[in-house]
Amino acid sequence: MEEQIQETVEAKKPNLPDGLAETMKKQGYHFVGRHSATKICGYTASSLKGGESCYKHQFYGITSHRCIQATPAIGCNLACSFCWRIIPEEEGYKWNELNALSRWDDPKEIVDGLIEEHKKIVSGYKGNEKVTLERWQESNNPAHVALSLTGEPLFYPKMNALLEEFHSRGISTFLVTNGTMVNALKNLKTMPTQLYVSIQAPNKEIYGKTVRPKNLAATWDNFNEFLKIFSGLPTRRVFRLTLVKGLNMSDPEGYAELIKTGKPHYVEVKGFVFVGGARSPERGLEFQQMPRKQEILDFAKQIAAGCGYMLADYHESSNVALLCVDEEAARNKLLHFAK
Repeated sequence: MEEQIQETVEAKKPNLPDGLAETMKKQGYHFVGRHSATKICGYTASSLKGGESCYKHQFYGITSHRCIQATPAIGCNLACSFCWRIIPEEEGYKWNELNALSRWDDPKEIVDGLIEEHKKIVSGYKGNEKVTLERWQESNNPAHVALSLTGEPLFYPKMNALLEEFHSRGISTFLVTNGTMVNALKNLKTMPTQLYVSIQAPNKEIYGKTVRPKNLAATWDNFNEFLKIFSGLPTRRVFRLTLVKGLNMSDPEGYAELIKTGKPHYVEVKGFVFVGGARSPERGLEFQQMPRKQEILDFAKQIAAGCGYMLADYHESSNVALLCVDEEAARNKLLHFAK
């Protein structure tokens, strides 16, 4: 009996060093099982209080206060300099994020746990004078999940079943990958509602400086193979560019060529924000490297000119421009979600 209790306790612990787990908890992370987590998005909180919604609301029509920000895999194989998340080595941890688990959590358990933790998070907003009862009740019935919180979601080997579990509950899925997990992409049979790939650089040299992979040659090759497979997937495909002045905000023609390879329906051209882990001295970034609105719009237009896409929208507070492959995509960018 004692061994069974211990096994149950261990199964519920996140698979990362205790000190790192405590730091992440202080930052608002709620862990689910051994390798999943959720954390409230600022736009979810804002929308709950009747304020501004996420750019995904403006661009694609999601309801921000009904969105769960989550990941089924905390670990990542890259160390992107602009990332606001924690990079364990920078905190003094030698934890190998890529260690395969002896047992991966069941998709149903993950979805149940994420919804439960999401409800715990939003429970504290019920008494807020800016939150209506109707909006709070809606937030307890999530309609969307953004699998983008931290780590690389495609590390999770049961992604098909996880997506099916979300979809069976009427929850749309926005899956964000860093574009290196080629085999996982080949095995993806159930498509997310919208599939994102992060495009961190326009060429191999800048890619190495930006994402800081352990093996540049292999990772860059995987990335390019990933884009070729991505181009033919039967779902809404999106490129996400996070641009840092003096680092990867150059060579718009290079980005245009990647777009021609990956053939996304939409391209989000977003300005880097100097927050969180991005402020770590080890990254070498500065406040002045954040692009301004006009700089993002001008760069987006340069990319569009190189690949034949069109500038269709811009979200002010996120400093992100949206390119669409054609006028039909621009007209149909709003997804029709069930109320």
